[in-house]
Amino acid sequence: EVQLVESGGGSVQAGGSLRLSCAASGLNGDEYAIAWFRRAPGKEREGLLCITRSGGTTNYADAVKGRFTISSDNAKNMVYLQMNNLKPEDTAVYFCALRFTIGTQALPALESSEFYYWGQGTQVTVSS
Repeated sequence: EVQLVESGGGSVQAGGSLRLSCAASGLNGDEYAIAWFRRAPGKEREGLLCITRSGGTTNYADAVKGRFTISSDNAKNMVYLQMNNLKPEDTAVYFCALRFTIGTQALPALESSEFYYWGQGTQVTVSS
């Protein structure tokens, strides 16, 4: 079955960078989309970016545009989230999640309820 494991979180000062990793297993060659979500204390889960097996990417969060980039290495079954110029408001638990798809087109929206498989999350703390 599909399993996702996040890593790379930690504590950084504002303006710093982190690279999160999501290791996926059990994909079996099916079409899929993997997305990064985050949940800050007292806030709802927020969808950030998504990537398909073919490498197409979409950014759904204006707050991180120009700062966060999603990428993948299919040979290693890895998805990454490069986070630059981090701000205190980026402090949250970051999750990767997967949903299987019929085709390779970009998702029109990032709905957490549509992602069945989730990692355990990794904490990112940004100090001012």
